[in-house]
Amino acid sequence: MPGIDECLLDVMRLPGARGAAVVDWTSGLALGTIGDSPNGDHEATAAETAEVARMAAEQPAFALSPYGQPDGADDEAGLPVEDVIVTTRTGYHVLRFVETAFDSSVFLHLWLDRAEGNLALARIRLGEMAERLVLA
Repeated sequence: MPGIDECLLDVMRLPGARGAAVVDWTSGLALGTIGDSPNGDHEATAAETAEVARMAAEQPAFALSPYGQPDGADDEAGLPVEDVIVTTRTGYHVLRFVETAFDSSVFLHLWLDRAEGNLALARIRLGEMAERLVLA
């Protein structure tokens, strides 16, 4: 099972990957980074993306299924949101939440070039990586 560094190296093998990070969304701190950062500062990017992740994860509107029941009511407790995708003119920012044994306040952030990347493939691979990621 890969740790943060191995996971980030795998993420950067995705076509069009420009940069990536593992971020704690409660503190806004980057636990690991690789590649470029959209604004040239990985720590600032981590704090900014943590705001988006926190907003999505804590909104009741995203936690309810179309039938008014909490999404995943049959499942064990977990985050109702799997990922958040922000599209810009030149790229995609994919925030993939990582389920952990403790507080599940971590996400993978991938900055993907819009012309060279494959968003569907990136979502699938990030999901696989999030399931295998070991946080010590």
